[in-house]
Amino acid sequence: MVATVQDKYHTLVPALNEKLRRRWAACEAMALGRGGISAVARETGLSWNTVKRGIREIEHELPHLAESIELQDQQRIRQPGAGRPRRAAEDPTLVKHLEKLLEPVTRGDPSSQLLWTCKSTRKLAAELTAKGHTVSHMTVARLLAELGYSLQSNRKTREGTSNPDRDAQFHHINRKVRSFQRRGQPVISVDTKKRELVGDFKNAGREWRPRGKPQEVRVHDFRDQDLGVAIPYGVYDLSRNDGWVSVGIDHDTAEFAVATIRSWWRRMGKRAYPRAKELLITADSGGSNGNRSRLWKLRVQKLADEMGLKISVCHFPPGTSKWNTIEHRMFCHITDNWRGQPLVSRAVIVNLIGHTTTRKGLRIKAALDTRSYDHGVKVPAEEFNAIKISPSAFHGDWNYTIHPRLRRRN
Repeated sequence: MVATVQDKYHTLVPALNEKLRRRWAACEAMALGRGGISAVARETGLSWNTVKRGIREIEHELPHLAESIELQDQQRIRQPGAGRPRRAAEDPTLVKHLEKLLEPVTRGDPSSQLLWTCKSTRKLAAELTAKGHTVSHMTVARLLAELGYSLQSNRKTREGTSNPDRDAQFHHINRKVRSFQRRGQPVISVDTKKRELVGDFKNAGREWRPRGKPQEVRVHDFRDQDLGVAIPYGVYDLSRNDGWVSVGIDHDTAEFAVATIRSWWRRMGKRAYPRAKELLITADSGGSNGNRSRLWKLRVQKLADEMGLKISVCHFPPGTSKWNTIEHRMFCHITDNWRGQPLVSRAVIVNLIGHTTTRKGLRIKAALDTRSYDHGVKVPAEEFNAIKISPSAFHGDWNYTIHPRLRRRN
């Protein structure tokens, strides 16, 4: 039978003074982890602040732990050398072979089965036993801790091959954005959010519901042929902290991307910038608005002709899409707003996007785009050559301006 915190407390409390009770409770709370303080306080009747104070006292004394251990060694009851000798002392090659198994490239002998399995303590112990060592998985765990190893998850930090002009492009974009903002000209960040399945599918995150009554969703995430998918393409205004999202149902193409920018201009941008003469777009280097897309540039030319504005485009270097402003100023808040909520219909998606707000005043308008956009459209050479484009002196493949071919209509 496993003793509860309450049972242990009632057993020990007669022998503990106030300080020891506080520190014992702190140790129990720290062992329980998240929520431990509340659990211990509830089971023992001690206040939350008392348990928290005990934790602070223990953490404060950790730097002096070595001195305490040395003092305890001086006052030890056992004679020096008593107790069972450590396995590493009995087996001098044990640690060496363990470290060899942990090498990131070979994981030990290439012929070993461990090369293709996870490095759990039990598998490491089995591999060491096969090499002639008598060792348990508990001993392996202790040795790993002594060697400075701990269980860790992957961390997304590598961005692949980095272009040598990566930082210079960031500085160029920053200067361009500030220049447009000083002159009162619109600056937008554009991108496509992750394609979403429409239907009662599981959506990451949690929401408040009656205890024991979670939202029931489908077991398998197979596309519903009737409901299809939703493709949110967003436009974020860097100066006004607002944005527009068109929810497409067909393909994420350059024509769909420019159509979304056109919708933003007609519904929001034109009213916000009545005296605009230019527009700056910051975008990724790939996808429907990629810097190598001929259709993207052709459709931007058509948009410039309609708006009568010079449209400058700055692309982020390849592999740096997470730095696009729309990702951490708008899309992340949309994701947070619909966390744990099955996207059962297109209307639900549009409404959830349109009701996304933040403490800093973010406002988003959204609409469903039911038009069809052909995939894989080829741009004839004569049409592409007619684009009135001016590449920038710095990385003209990433930075360029498309001029309207007609005079602006008043």
